[in-house]
Amino acid sequence: MKRIRRKTKRRIVLGAAAAVAVLLIVLIVNGVRSLIGGHADTSAGLEYIKQEEAGDVSAIEAKISQLEAQDNNGEDTRSLKEKFMGSVVVGDSITEGFTEYDVLNASSVVAKIGVHFSELDDMINQVSDLSPQIIFLTLGMNDITGTDSAAVDKFISEYQSVITRLQEKVPDAHIFVNSLFPVQEAATEDEPALAAIPQYNEAIQKMCEDMSIGYIDNTGLVQDQYYEQDGVHFKAEFYPVWGENMAEVAAL
Repeated sequence: MKRIRRKTKRRIVLGAAAAVAVLLIVLIVNGVRSLIGGHADTSAGLEYIKQEEAGDVSAIEAKISQLEAQDNNGEDTRSLKEKFMGSVVVGDSITEGFTEYDVLNASSVVAKIGVHFSELDDMINQVSDLSPQIIFLTLGMNDITGTDSAAVDKFISEYQSVITRLQEKVPDAHIFVNSLFPVQEAATEDEPALAAIPQYNEAIQKMCEDMSIGYIDNTGLVQDQYYEQDGVHFKAEFYPVWGENMAEVAAL
């Protein structure tokens, strides 16, 4: 019964919004015609109203979804698996932890151990087949090759290419890019290039600004107790923390 009431509420609100928009169209068109004798070209105005109508309905839809998800004195009681329905997290071995520790459903994760930017064709096709509304990218740890500006520029160019291909394959999806995670000192001793992660994150953030896509800064989430022995990968208890941060930023 609760589900039926929610669906009914959704139809009523959206129907009311559509009715108001139609009324506005009629009033504006008639007003313009009365002012200039009925011979005006109203196509531009009608197109603007249609856009406003679509925006209003989308906003109402989002608000209803948020209200329906709230229970228990206004708290959102959904699991991460529920929040990430219709979303996909794309990445490497770090991302695989979401399914390895059963934090997200397999349909919400597309990941491959050791993947490089140049090896993403199959993964991009997988994402396209899933047709998600939101895509979270966690890529690049395996592509850090140096600390000079040329290395960073090459990294960003390859990342941009990946994002562009995803935009072409899934044009209606919203894309968010996760920052690279910091690593512990032992990891930088084994791979000195990883010490430049803050520099790469600055470049990633600027790339997101230039491409008008979302950037998620996860660096403040990481604490020593979350790391595995290699100082790069994470234990199970870190994944709910990371997942909630992504969900909050993307308003899932």
